[in-house]
Amino acid sequence: MNEENIDGMNGCSKVRTGTQNEAALLALMEKTGYNMVQENGQRKFGGPPPGWEGPPPPRGCEVFVGKIPRDMYEDELVPVFERAGKIYEFRLMMEFSGENRGYAFVMYTTKEEAQLAIRILNNYEIRPGKFIGVCVSLDNCRLFIGAIPKEKKKEEILDEMKKVTEGVVDVIVYPSATDKTKNRGFAFVEYESHRAAAMARRKLIPGTFQLWGHTIQVDWADPEKEVDEETMQRVKVLYVRNLMISTTEETIKAEFNKFKPGAVERVKKLRDYAFVHFFNREDAVAAMSVMNGKCIDGASIEVTLAKPVNKENTWRQHLNGQISPNSENLIVFANKEESHPKTLGKPPTLPARLNGQHSPSPPEIERCTYPFFPGTKLTPISMYSLKSNHFNSAVMHLDYYCNKNNWAPPEYYLYSTTSQDGKVLLVYKIVIPAIANGSQSYFMPDKLCTTLEDAKELAAQFTLLHLGPY
Repeated sequence: MNEENIDGMNGCSKVRTGTQNEAALLALMEKTGYNMVQENGQRKFGGPPPGWEGPPPPRGCEVFVGKIPRDMYEDELVPVFERAGKIYEFRLMMEFSGENRGYAFVMYTTKEEAQLAIRILNNYEIRPGKFIGVCVSLDNCRLFIGAIPKEKKKEEILDEMKKVTEGVVDVIVYPSATDKTKNRGFAFVEYESHRAAAMARRKLIPGTFQLWGHTIQVDWADPEKEVDEETMQRVKVLYVRNLMISTTEETIKAEFNKFKPGAVERVKKLRDYAFVHFFNREDAVAAMSVMNGKCIDGASIEVTLAKPVNKENTWRQHLNGQISPNSENLIVFANKEESHPKTLGKPPTLPARLNGQHSPSPPEIERCTYPFFPGTKLTPISMYSLKSNHFNSAVMHLDYYCNKNNWAPPEYYLYSTTSQDGKVLLVYKIVIPAIANGSQSYFMPDKLCTTLEDAKELAAQFTLLHLGPY
């Protein structure tokens, strides 16, 4: 065992005694045959494991682990994660004090092992009252580039990005919803590796870099959701994009029914894209190959299989994930759209922020204002006569949910505590009177917020997730 190994482990002596910690890690290394090295604020166990030949495992084999107790180390963590399969590399993020930083990355040798780790270890009670979070970890190779002149074509953007950065593989550009001859003012640039993308971002990020005389916006693109093959084999919904805004659901259904009359169950169109639901998967796959690239109302459409997103996993991973309280959105399909332009691989979202992250909302009616002219006739209505996609906030969705089930409105109870730096932190407990005597008497998220609005929204999101569909 080299000096670097010993130094890496001795840092932990401030938490556990040096002899105890070093002995435990040495015993782990001796038992497994893995090497251990600490560098750049992380401690690597394996990478590669003993006897490994060939390249590292492909993308999709690594998981992110959060909420690790700060005094827990590889001798306790590795045996837990070995339950899912052979570990290629375990990277534990370390503080200078010797404590871990509360999170780690575990790379398995296959994607199947990584998926199993997520299934069996997400929300796993690793110590009494301490639950870890496990989700897929992907090296991001894609940048979001905003403020691009809308008249620029894909080839021009690709050539320009190749001139100013290295490792460019492709550029993804979407036509404007209202004028198909123009782009939407942003593009996604795909690089050959995460390192190439990171170097490009470092070069472009200062905010003073210009393309064609325009100061561009640069950030990481939100990674596209990974869906396992078994799930995709069951999908019988097609995602259709690049439609004209004027194209109706009836037109889309008629066009997709042409290759086999009666094959389409229903169509849900939102702005310039749609989801086409088929009765049978075989018909969906056949229609995809027939219809991709065809013209509808003068627009050349793109057709792919829709990607179902696991709503519960998304919530757990992002603290405030997809809300899909209406029947149309019980399965939220992740595909490429513009409403939240940094996002490639999610349905349109509004940029509401909670816990520092964008909180996706279900596909909804376009939000805008119209002039209110004197003499305009107004009709009194109840909010409960509207459809659920008229609501943007989880608080409103929850109230709507209770009304649709003929329940009394939800009751909100506010609690507070003080953080270590003196901030007042808030959390709501929600009681649904109609089910208060059932299996769950109340709902309370495991996150605290600094503002009242965020605390209420998060509690409503949490409650909707556990209540399920209408």
